[in-house]
Amino acid sequence: MRTTILSVFFIGILSCIGAEKKPNVIIIFTDDQGSVDLNCYGSTDLATPHMDSLAKKGVRFTQFYAAAPVCSPSRAGLLTGRYPVRAGMPGNAGSTKGRAGLAPEEVTIAETFKAAGYVTAHIGKWHLGYTPETMPNGQGFDYSFGHMGGCIDNYSHFFYWQGPNRHDLWRNGKEIFEDGKYFPQMMADEASKFIEENRDKPFFMYYALNTPHYPYQGYAKWLKHYANLPYPRNLYAAFLSTQDETIGNLLTTLDRLKLREDTIIVFQSDHGHSHEERAHFGGGSSGPYRGAKFSMFEGGIRVPAIISWPSNLPEGAVRDQVAHSCDWLPTLAQLTGIKILNKDIDGLNLTNVIKDNTANSPHKVLHWQIGRGKNPRWAVREGDWKLIGNPQDTSNKAPITAKDKLFLVNLKQNVNEMKNLAPDHPEITQRLKKLHDNWSVNLKN
Repeated sequence: MRTTILSVFFIGILSCIGAEKKPNVIIIFTDDQGSVDLNCYGSTDLATPHMDSLAKKGVRFTQFYAAAPVCSPSRAGLLTGRYPVRAGMPGNAGSTKGRAGLAPEEVTIAETFKAAGYVTAHIGKWHLGYTPETMPNGQGFDYSFGHMGGCIDNYSHFFYWQGPNRHDLWRNGKEIFEDGKYFPQMMADEASKFIEENRDKPFFMYYALNTPHYPYQGYAKWLKHYANLPYPRNLYAAFLSTQDETIGNLLTTLDRLKLREDTIIVFQSDHGHSHEERAHFGGGSSGPYRGAKFSMFEGGIRVPAIISWPSNLPEGAVRDQVAHSCDWLPTLAQLTGIKILNKDIDGLNLTNVIKDNTANSPHKVLHWQIGRGKNPRWAVREGDWKLIGNPQDTSNKAPITAKDKLFLVNLKQNVNEMKNLAPDHPEITQRLKKLHDNWSVNLKN
């Protein structure tokens, strides 16, 4: 009898241990942040202490790739774990009400976590559809706050492009008006409130910043701090440090509620920095890399990326293995012990790499493609070799000629990608092109 009672007692304890709350997950996704624009990535002219603190308490990747060099496809890759063109997002979604985006049939990371009992939230930029079924609440998010288009003015919350200008601020599918309030700080406040209200439940938060995407609207104190930097670096730097400060507000909430060790934080930029006119033709930095936003050169797709889960994952660690934005879905599923709903994904589990710096990258080949039709821009990487089709150098470091339609580089030998090796290595060029051709045949029509 006594043995039976003890057995039941210990079984009860084990059941309680097994029923412990799953870790929370926050994905911090920045917008148009340059490849090296963090102190921990080598920047010496920026103040980024809060983002750097994630690297000090986590694992920082040096060969991490965005799913695309432009906004909507990159976000689709992150949220579905599928190459964007396979997820039906080969280019940007519209920024006008009524424009569709990511198909409702695609299974998002929010739907995956929601099915596992998580409370889910989207806070910030969306840019993946502007119809009820393609806005966040139709894609697995219990709570949504932010703008649906590509960018907004941070004070009026209007989308300024070509006219007519239009207001774009939403909470749970309903338009709201908060004119005069600073959007990045509103994001931090919304996140804090969501975390407070759901602190006793496992939550998943997609914290999609609209910074440092234009318009550059940093705090006045940071504009003063960077007054001696050259234009437009001074404007970009002020906005980036403002971003860092608002991320610090989010981290402070986790610390105050003693949730930091119960929360996995992923940090990543969606792609490289912008050289568009609205971004003052620059400001960000790709460091040694060629290219920027829209480009398949490294400066357009190689991004800062960090994962932090104090006391559970290595801290202050660096990983040089090749990794990809689509990998976060299977990796986070593994770390949290939840089930992946859609097995047809392109992302691979990075857990072994995160925990062991000697583990091999799970990727042998990576693919990118923007657009469809006869001349889409594409790239394929196999080992140290990378082939770009129809290249574009948005950083304007060197002209692209008609002879560069296929542009081959060896990233181990020349990470700056300034010389086209295709004429010198025709057999490698054709092998990589065949990899791309075979892959593209199987894409969705």
